[in-house]
Amino acid sequence: MSSLQDQLLKAGLTDAKKAKQLNKEKRKQARQVPKGEQQADEVALAAKQAQAEKAERDRQLNQQKNAEAERRAIQAQIKQLIAVNRIARGGKDEVAYQFTHGKKIKKIYVSPLQQEQLVKGILAVTEFGGSYELVPAKVAEKISERDAARVLVHNQGSDTIDEDDPYADYQIPDDLMW
Repeated sequence: MSSLQDQLLKAGLTDAKKAKQLNKEKRKQARQVPKGEQQADEVALAAKQAQAEKAERDRQLNQQKNAEAERRAIQAQIKQLIAVNRIARGGKDEVAYQFTHGKKIKKIYVSPLQQEQLVKGILAVTEFGGSYELVPAKVAEKISERDAARVLVHNQGSDTIDEDDPYADYQIPDDLMW
């Protein structure tokens, strides 16, 4: 069987010079882009894409690990602040001091002086390892900068009286307990 090119030459629709030139161009194109190279380019492209995806996953994983490590470091700082600065509670005449933790009312026993300091905002109640500890107000501020949920009671002492308060003329008794 003869090729289409041979048939065109026999019919006189093309000449030998144009046929040789066409064959030469075909061989040139075949040498420039071999089939194996085209497949290699696709494989290389797929490998680069897979590598980029892996790098992105690794970056996200490292970011999560760093955030977890930072969270642990902050919790360790809070524990250290509380452990170093906690104030011993109670004494001879213990008084119950009640406060809310979440939706529950909790009670700790403190001395009358500590109760007064809690009310005035000089002391604060913090959570420490499942128990409650008293710390100075400055330490409570440092703790709340790191994690506000760990400071349960920190009254802001305010001696100013609101002018619109209808009960401003009535003094609160010192021995009032709720």
